[in-house]
Amino acid sequence: METILNTRNLCKSFDTLEVLRDINLSVAPGERVALLGPSGAGKTTLLKIMAGLETPSSGTMENHARKTAFVFQEPRLIPWRSVKDNLLFVNADGDYRAALCSVEMEDFADYPPADLSGGMRQRVNLARALITQPDLLILDEAFHSLDLGIKMRLMESIIQRWQEQPFALVCVTHDPKEALYLADRIFVLSTRPASILTEIQMNLSRKLEITSPDFIAQEANLIHILTGRTQPHQSEDSEVETGHLS
Repeated sequence: METILNTRNLCKSFDTLEVLRDINLSVAPGERVALLGPSGAGKTTLLKIMAGLETPSSGTMENHARKTAFVFQEPRLIPWRSVKDNLLFVNADGDYRAALCSVEMEDFADYPPADLSGGMRQRVNLARALITQPDLLILDEAFHSLDLGIKMRLMESIIQRWQEQPFALVCVTHDPKEALYLADRIFVLSTRPASILTEIQMNLSRKLEITSPDFIAQEANLIHILTGRTQPHQSEDSEVETGHLS
């Protein structure tokens, strides 16, 4: 199978602190993957290795993406450039209006980042990633600072962009709803040093409402896995598809 990301026996330590242990996973072009696990387990470190911002201590990390975009937990905008110029800085020929419209920030193109709230800056951060038209988009808890309504609409916007031009997506989240909505596959990680406890393959043959009994049941099952699973890596099939946010 063709892959855009592939890790083999990937380990990472910082001096004597072991963070990642024997991570083996692959992501196909156009596939959407979510990583769930406890705080401090090393999920952000794994994303940085995937993006080439960190190097593994051992094992291998292969990234075959033509263009990788990374949305960090906190906005990293250029403070002396306007919202529009932040987007054009990464893609001078990009359609900044469409990118800002996709995150509901089209009326703030000429604002400096300092005049925006934290949640608004994070939406611009996402628009700046999308304007690069990546074939790999990495999201590190990209929605954590947003209120529920905005979060839902932005996830819907990302899925619409993906449907128009599929890209690989790897996201870290603490929210089972986000994982169920965004992902084809979900990897549950252990506490530090993080290893893969469970891989859940989603069944995407039809969409479910996020408030439907089936979606709620799948969320409850995922929470059970997150709070109660302690066995080594195993694969599970899910009977519930990704939900539709309304």
